[in-house]
Amino acid sequence: MSRNLYILSASLLLFALVSAGMSLVPSSFQPGLPANGSLWRTVALFLVLFALFSALIGVMSHLFEQVDRRSEEARKDARRKRRGGQNP
Repeated sequence: MSRNLYILSASLLLFALVSAGMSLVPSSFQPGLPANGSLWRTVALFLVLFALFSALIGVMSHLFEQVDRRSEEARKDARRKRRGGQNP
């Protein structure tokens, strides 16, 4: 699941870069688009914030998956040691 969140974060960051680039383009090159540069910068800011948030959620879910996997392995090892000690 964390891989999907990393992909989402990367695509949002790409769109944020495109939106930030659009704020630098003069309004004559944008015939049907909003010409207000502050609107593009605001959209870029929100996209960057969403990208950072989804990356944070991806990192946290990856860490929790790793902790869960390691605790499961430790439980299996402990169970194996108990059974090995009882049946020599």
